[in-house]
Amino acid sequence: MPSAERASLTYAFDAYCAWCYGFGPTLRAFAEDNAHRVRIGVVSAGLYTGARALPVAAYPHLSAERGDIARLTGVAFGTGYDRAVSRGTTVLDSAAAAAGLAALRDQPGLSELDAAEAMQRAWFVDGRSLSDTEVYRGIAGELGLDADAVTAAFSAPAGRVKARADFRALRRLRVLSYPTLLLDTAHGGDQMGGAGSTVAALTSALDQRLTTTVPQLPFHDLPSRGEPS
Repeated sequence: MPSAERASLTYAFDAYCAWCYGFGPTLRAFAEDNAHRVRIGVVSAGLYTGARALPVAAYPHLSAERGDIARLTGVAFGTGYDRAVSRGTTVLDSAAAAAGLAALRDQPGLSELDAAEAMQRAWFVDGRSLSDTEVYRGIAGELGLDADAVTAAFSAPAGRVKARADFRALRRLRVLSYPTLLLDTAHGGDQMGGAGSTVAALTSALDQRLTTTVPQLPFHDLPSRGEPS
């Protein structure tokens, strides 16, 4: 289908979500296989906000979960991540991570999946805090972006405003777990898959929904672009 008619999908994820990291290669393959008919926007969840924004040591289940995810998805966790979890001092702050995604997402010509993947590599491979401005400077360099523009956007108050807008957007879409991939329709988000999905299952779900001609919400009107409401 022509580019202008591509279906709009929302990827609900949290940069500190290990299951999202595990789902990443599947989503990437699905996106590449269906690039001619889908465009994917990435929206941040708020897994670790408020009273839950705590040092990683407060979440001992993450070590066991790491093994399950690696076995089920085949993703590799880096030695930097292992060291960070062992030290236990890095604060998991999803609001800061969401502001970082918003800063990257605002840069012209950027693939939002590229931004999400780069952020997750920074944490799950290198063990670097997503509250650190220098992480976004490095990601900007990696993705060929203006590093000063990215870091300024991350540090500006508007970044936290956009983060909260992302959280509200997912609440409106009634997304309760992550990762979740939804088809954006005029009636809300139609869930297509999540952590356990395969590329074939996602493609089949997309085929079904496009065949039934679910009314699409215009891409510029989606509630999931990180804009305040």
